Amino acid sequence: MISVLVVDDQPLVRQAVRDILTDGGLDVVGEVADGREAVVAAAELSPDVVLMDIRMPGMDGIAATAAICAPARDARPRVLILTTFEEDEYVVAALRAGASGFIGKGAEPEDIVRAVRTIDAGESLLSSTATRALIERSVRGTAPPASDTHRDVLARLTAREQEVLLLVARGRTNQEIATDLTISPHTAKTHVNRIMSKADARDRAQLVILAYEAGIVVAGG
Repeated sequence: MISVLVVDDQPLVRQAVRDILTDGGLDVVGEVADGREAVVAAAELSPDVVLMDIRMPGMDGIAATAAICAPARDARPRVLILTTFEEDEYVVAALRAGASGFIGKGAEPEDIVRAVRTIDAGESLLSSTATRALIERSVRGTAPPASDTHRDVLARLTAREQEVLLLVARGRTNQEIATDLTISPHTAKTHVNRIMSKADARDRAQLVILAYEAGIVVAGG
């Protein structure tokens, strides 16, 4: 059974999320109210997934995500950000910190359960609609200039891999990438995995950030 740590400073939200996850067949192993408690609980409880709020007193969800996903940690649970989608800059920062995806607080219960299962399976959760919103409303205006590291990564990608990276940044699934490029889903998945390896990326969420910061995503693109 998938184990989940719920992090939110509002007791009613924690209770509602716990009930949703439990009803969905998931094991809620802990609930905490701020980021600092989340870091400690993640180390002690070793959950498979941490469902993380962003805005909390003390250590916020972004700092907590960075600490939980730090490379030095032996066991790193995956972090799923629970957001209102009105906090685009915070979501982007959380993805940069290592979160594997995000879902809105207004999502249907079954969608929240499905999101946790998706993250636990090693996939990232970046819906086309939400990713497009980030591109349009946040990242395009705040992404720093491409660094030498970004340019080095792009230089190692083939032309096809750069096409795939752009589609990943737009929130396309492997099936959708396959359709767009007229290739098989297996080939699309292989391209994504190769890009992740070349970019030293943990998951697709990190590829999205790379695409934003490297300037692959352009206005209206």
